[in-house]
Amino acid sequence: MPEQATRLLTITLSLLIVFTASAGVAVAKLTPARHLSPQPPSVAGREPVRAAAATGLAPYTAGAPMPDPGTLAGRLTPLVRDARTRIGAVVTDVETRRTLFAADAGRPATPASTTKLITSVAALAMLGPAHRIATRTVRGGDGAVVLVGGGDPTVTASPAPAPGDGTDGERPVYASLPDLARQTAAALKAAGVREARVDFDVSAYQGPRTAAGWKPNYLPDGELAPPSALTVDEGRVSPGDPTVPTRVANPPAAATAAFARLLSRNGVKAKAGRQVTAPEGAAQLGAVRSPTAAELVEHLMTESDNDVAEAMARQVAIKMGRPASFDGASRAVMEVLAGLGVRSGIQVNDGSGLSTANRITPAALAQVISVAASAARPELRAAITGMPVAGFSGTLNMPRYTSPSSRAGAGVVRAKTGTLAGVSTLAGVAYDADGRLLAFAFMMGDGKGAVDPGHLDRLAAAVASCGC
Repeated sequence: MPEQATRLLTITLSLLIVFTASAGVAVAKLTPARHLSPQPPSVAGREPVRAAAATGLAPYTAGAPMPDPGTLAGRLTPLVRDARTRIGAVVTDVETRRTLFAADAGRPATPASTTKLITSVAALAMLGPAHRIATRTVRGGDGAVVLVGGGDPTVTASPAPAPGDGTDGERPVYASLPDLARQTAAALKAAGVREARVDFDVSAYQGPRTAAGWKPNYLPDGELAPPSALTVDEGRVSPGDPTVPTRVANPPAAATAAFARLLSRNGVKAKAGRQVTAPEGAAQLGAVRSPTAAELVEHLMTESDNDVAEAMARQVAIKMGRPASFDGASRAVMEVLAGLGVRSGIQVNDGSGLSTANRITPAALAQVISVAASAARPELRAAITGMPVAGFSGTLNMPRYTSPSSRAGAGVVRAKTGTLAGVSTLAGVAYDADGRLLAFAFMMGDGKGAVDPGHLDRLAAAVASCGC
């Protein structure tokens, strides 16, 4: 059977397997809503057609020949030259880190949301994939209860499928504000307390509400909530409605008011108080924890979640003893990447990639991907498994990878997208036609003219279809 027909059959059969998988299999929906819900999708089981198992990528590259750089360049160079705007591009072999193709690979460019790849790898490397973020209540002064934020933006006021932290089967569970209220009310009533003021502590975060390079419309338009150590449902005014992006102006105050209402429903009459710093050594009344860092990374990568990305960058800063501010988090992230061997080509001002002042080279992006995909660094794997699958999930869902010139990448390419005005980026991994695992980064635009993300899809598809 011709090679192309064989690959088409493989993709078709794999699609049938995905779409007919039983409910008991750990496969999340392929097109999750781009907002937080009580249970974020787990993408660990949602591998591309020839993608790796969660335990490693190496078995799929064993014995596969490396592409010939000249042949690969013959495929990619015309596509790079035909673009309406300048493209920086690089393709590397994951196993050997050898550069197979490069065009302006060392030129810094605006990475947009591919910055989240940098943030995710740094978070996994510094925190570890099992790290969880705690939200607590403690005893405060004057008989108050203090709601202490640890920086988990996924805390939800919606009823949780299971109380407390941990996971429910294969799907991660958000930290539940109702459960925290139940714990706190039980502790207070056991001590004879039936009425309390709820203060809040957001001292875990410092610094301004916006980063260098952020446009003034980001917060008003609901691109994200003002970063805060205490946020519920990402500060969304209507967390159950993805068509309403509006965020509350003061996430900690809104979270505290919601908690006070929940505490009252649990038999302790409560009202929202003021911002304080919890007394050192204060007795804990209750605590809930976020999904693991690996689960949060998978979510933020698949859905390009700005709020979670900013939170993860700050967790890196906290772990390193740096200020949990935009500047402190950015410096911490870059320091972690330098420790992983990526010492140049990365200059960021935020964790999400909304900053137009961020600069990353295609070579640095591909290097970070190769590190994360390496069998030697399994703790970084969620940064790869969280990447959208071409034509199937997240920001690479259809209609992308459905045209004749890009469909060869469907189900084979796994990549993070990045989009700002006049900028389009795509960075990820693909198995070529011979089964060799390759990393790539394509960066288009200068922020001034029109860009075509489909052109980057065609470049990725050319890498995936290369039997070179």
